[in-house]
Amino acid sequence: MSERRSHRVAVIGGDGIGPEVTDAALEVVRSAGVDLATTSYDLGAARYLRDGFVLDEDTLEELRGFDAILLGAIGPAIGDTRIAGGVLERGLLLRMRFGLDLYINFRPFRAVAGSIADGSEFAIVRENTEGPYAGEGGVLRYGTEHEVATQGSVNTRFGVERCVRYAFARADALARKKVTLVHKTNVLTFAGDLWRRVVAEVAGEYPEVEVDYQHVDAACIYLVEDPRRYAIIVTDNLFGDILSDLAGAVTGGIGFAASANLNPARTGASLFEPVHGAAHDIAGTGRANPLAAVSSAVLMLEHLGEIDAARRIAAAVADFEDDVATLGTNGVVKRVQERL
Repeated sequence: MSERRSHRVAVIGGDGIGPEVTDAALEVVRSAGVDLATTSYDLGAARYLRDGFVLDEDTLEELRGFDAILLGAIGPAIGDTRIAGGVLERGLLLRMRFGLDLYINFRPFRAVAGSIADGSEFAIVRENTEGPYAGEGGVLRYGTEHEVATQGSVNTRFGVERCVRYAFARADALARKKVTLVHKTNVLTFAGDLWRRVVAEVAGEYPEVEVDYQHVDAACIYLVEDPRRYAIIVTDNLFGDILSDLAGAVTGGIGFAASANLNPARTGASLFEPVHGAAHDIAGTGRANPLAAVSSAVLMLEHLGEIDAARRIAAAVADFEDDVATLGTNGVVKRVQERL
């Protein structure tokens, strides 16, 4: 027998139900026969409130050396105003995205039975390190009646093209080969024109892939009314952020939605996380739904080359018809293990 490889995974449980769902996901992964060597990092709202630490360069460099990062959830409880907006988002989450060059946010959606999108299956490929989230902008005359706030959208040819190429490669591997660019080219004429030209150029290299375009407001309507029209949506950072949450809602709820923050060039560790929040109100009650974290671990296994285990877990999670609320976190894990 060949020696089984052990993968080094950094685990950031984070806040609220985060540690519970990451533990559940890791239990399922190990049940599928994958050997993980995990190292836990205490990062998030609780850590910041305790000693003011968010993320420093040394810790970021440590994270870079792992094969992957599994994240639970980050954030204070609703109504807790002790942490100013942006401290954790920019100081931890975005800093990891930028520092590890996680330039692709990949979110697959497979509609849960009974959801309004029942029968649909598609994915959103979101550019993850540019757009309005790059931090370009500033404030003049802050706090006065003449205050001016600017927030620019940064779109480089390099950043757009590598995102578009990833989307086309994904689409080309599907039975239904289709890429839909979503933007607002009629108003955002400079950024939109760049995206549209790059899509047209890359499309020439993929003659079997159908190409479509929609304004983002139209896409919001179609995601609700007819999500089956999509296979791969490619879009910028801001639009992708909004559309992926909407897609999670129409396909069964963000409690089932997984995401991957990818560095396809593998110059830094890719990060995998459920898209739900920390849900402090149910932390410690055993009621957290771990399926989004388990599905995020499936994406992690695919990235690590553990294709067989990823497929088995994905099949065990697919069409999960048991009552998650009744089973609770541990019950869901046991049911998935039985289905494995």
